[in-house]
Amino acid sequence: MVRVMLVDDQELMRMGFRMVLDSQDGLDVVGEAENGERAVTLAEELRPDVVLMDVRMPVLDGVEATRRIVADETAKVLVMTTFDLDEYALAALRGGASGFLLKDTPPADLVAAVQSVASGDAVVSPSVTRRLLDRFLGDSAGRLRDASVLDVLTEREREVLILVAKGLSNTELAGKLFLSEATIKTHIGRILSKLDLRDRVQAVVLAYETGLVRPGHE
Repeated sequence: MVRVMLVDDQELMRMGFRMVLDSQDGLDVVGEAENGERAVTLAEELRPDVVLMDVRMPVLDGVEATRRIVADETAKVLVMTTFDLDEYALAALRGGASGFLLKDTPPADLVAAVQSVASGDAVVSPSVTRRLLDRFLGDSAGRLRDASVLDVLTEREREVLILVAKGLSNTELAGKLFLSEATIKTHIGRILSKLDLRDRVQAVVLAYETGLVRPGHE
């Protein structure tokens, strides 16, 4: 059973999410919070597997709430936003969220996303993350992280990371590099381990922040 907590300042939004999730076998909504501060406290009490987190809320926004919950390893966070190009969503990804979805995501996709995050996957496609980074970093931002952190990677791992950051799926990576998907998964696992990253979404962010991939360039 995947335990889910809902965080949104709109009661009707929480009600809608609860109806969708509670109707599914294997999912159980265990609590709700109306702001980030309450979310942090309640997450510590309930220890849910996944938190559906709104980003724009009073008292404490979802970005800071995400940072605190992830830092304490209380739960995995899936950010919900109204806008597909939202600086809050980008900040939440940097803060450790396992991805983000639009609030008008179809119910079936919402259920699949929660299940994926609970199993350890990220649910934001790298191409969507890339659009966020293109929009909010830009060439003028320069490097935000020292590129030397990538020195632990092999030449092949660096090549894989570049392609991941450009939005290629595992299947596309396998075809481009003439490798099996199993080998690609192994490379990605090693990249995440070496760089101490939670998932491939954070890998994409790091690739941009170190200048390994530049916004607006193929």
